[in-house]
Amino acid sequence: MSFRDELFDRARSAPRRILLPEMDDRRIEEAARQLADLGLGRPVPVYSGSAAPDRLDFYAGRIAARRERMTTGQARRLLSRPLFLAAAMLEAGDGDMLLAGATHPTRRVIEAGMMSVGLTGDIATPSSFFLMLAPEGSRREGQRFIFSDCAVNIAPDSEQLADIAIASAATAERLLGEPARVALLSFSTHGSAAHGEVDRVTKALAIIRERMPELSVDGELQADAALSPGIAERKIRKPSAVAGRANVLIFPDLASGNIAYKLLQELGQMQAIGPFLQGFARPICDLSRGATVDDIVLAALLSSTGV
Repeated sequence: MSFRDELFDRARSAPRRILLPEMDDRRIEEAARQLADLGLGRPVPVYSGSAAPDRLDFYAGRIAARRERMTTGQARRLLSRPLFLAAAMLEAGDGDMLLAGATHPTRRVIEAGMMSVGLTGDIATPSSFFLMLAPEGSRREGQRFIFSDCAVNIAPDSEQLADIAIASAATAERLLGEPARVALLSFSTHGSAAHGEVDRVTKALAIIRERMPELSVDGELQADAALSPGIAERKIRKPSAVAGRANVLIFPDLASGNIAYKLLQELGQMQAIGPFLQGFARPICDLSRGATVDDIVLAALLSSTGV
């Protein structure tokens, strides 16, 4: 069964309410139609004023309670914007996931999510990931990887890298069907180079191991040592549950992550699905503004069934 077929089967077994605040975009409109017609989800169009007055008061009260400097009146004015209304509906349980980004920049989707939904209790840094699928006929056919962070955090410090890795491990456990094996990538492998950038990664490793001692995580690792058993054997002297077998790759900065996934798309024919936001208390999908209708349908299914 293909990955797409897996998603379709999972979605049909439990169709989710998908909040759509960008219905003025024809791609979103067509994706919503396909999701509904195929029984893959229950699209919920969100427009300015689409909630009853008493419900708006309820949402506004919850937002104001979360933010010390915001009044209920200010919150209600904010809810005149469909994106923020959709986020408030998600937080209140009036939807199962939020799908946006076709016409809004990532920062605005994150702002709406932070305003209402907030982050999970142990995460202080919102981040993003791509699900990377190896192409048919390749030596890695059927393999799936989580790449993070490729869209949000430009230069994360060690604490932020730790947050990104922990959130990505949780994502992998839900999506990959196997335990997360997290590699913190660098240009160095276990001390082969000395530099402050390497220290930032090894400090993140120490933080992760303190916070989640049960997680399979290793670093710093070069990409080949993270993915190739033979190279890992030559480069690494001590036992590692991750080296040569990583399925979650944590990039040290946005430049390396963004470049890596685009190179694999163009030169390696890997399919990149995303970016998706992670670390939030409820599922929020940030679409690429260049997303096709098919991209939007797949993103909705992935978010509603796995993220």
